[in-house]
Amino acid sequence: MSLPETVTAHLEGEEPVAEVDLGGEDRLLVTPTRTLVYRAEGLLSDETVEEFPHDAERITLSTSRRKAKLTLDYGLDGEETLSVPKGKFDAVLHPLLAGVLDANGITDAGETVKRTFRFSELTLIVTSKRVVKHIGQAVWDEEFEEYPFEHVTDLDFEPGNVATSVVLTHDGRQERFKAPNDDARAVEAAITDALLSYHDVRDIDELRAKYADENAADADTDGDSPFGDGPDLFDEGETPVPDAEPESSPESEPEPEPAAPDQSDDGTDRLIEQVEAATADTESGELDTDDAAAEPDVADLAAEIDDLRGVIEQQQTELERQNDLIEQLIEELRQGR
Repeated sequence: MSLPETVTAHLEGEEPVAEVDLGGEDRLLVTPTRTLVYRAEGLLSDETVEEFPHDAERITLSTSRRKAKLTLDYGLDGEETLSVPKGKFDAVLHPLLAGVLDANGITDAGETVKRTFRFSELTLIVTSKRVVKHIGQAVWDEEFEEYPFEHVTDLDFEPGNVATSVVLTHDGRQERFKAPNDDARAVEAAITDALLSYHDVRDIDELRAKYADENAADADTDGDSPFGDGPDLFDEGETPVPDAEPESSPESEPEPEPAAPDQSDDGTDRLIEQVEAATADTESGELDTDDAAAEPDVADLAAEIDDLRGVIEQQQTELERQNDLIEQLIEELRQGR
């Protein structure tokens, strides 16, 4: 697909190395030095092109129901925010991070970024020469860690209940981090393929044999990281012991305090409580003549609850539709459209 003339003028002779379809006619293009976002004609203005240089010191992420916003921090030069559809975030993050790593001198000339992963507060970037890891609320900043394959002599994966530990033997030490089990196979394949290709070996066993003497020497020293797997980002917790019972006595157990009323109650909860109370009395068989006469009220209350729920659902649908329109208008106003 040919590029619009507006985009061609902003490229200034650079060739795009990646392109992402943002929906409709909108497109994102990544060059060696910048990311360009082309917006076709919208509700409020003509087509526009935004530029985001890659020499950012920090990248942060915020998401809403429909949008993902990447904020690039340029230090004293301020910040710029790139907004894309939420479903396009992964496709945008990969080439953008590749450009930022290159602009900051983290990757070498000719080094390619193979895969990019974002798990909770863990960002993992696999290149042809290294693994780059960043932990924190930011997607990336200067507090990253890197493990060049030149110094990686072994690789292992330890499955857990929720996450899999990736164990890199790097420069004589075992470095660990976790990936959720749903993505563990993709992480394993990306790191393994890049590592084996770098060392020109067929499998991990051949890699171990190649560095057997070095690994044996490292095993005699304290090679394990004193911090174990690092921060547990996936909340695996401990498996409870079925027969364990807490030691307590009636005197030591505090009486439960009555729950405070919910100030945001729209009336539905109170109606549900009335239905449950009336139903419990009916099942207990302790209704007197007056209570029996009130039984039809239960059906009336249930019908009223259904009506309330229908109204709430209808209002929620309308609010979501209005919110979508407001978000679109705000986005275009911020872009000067």
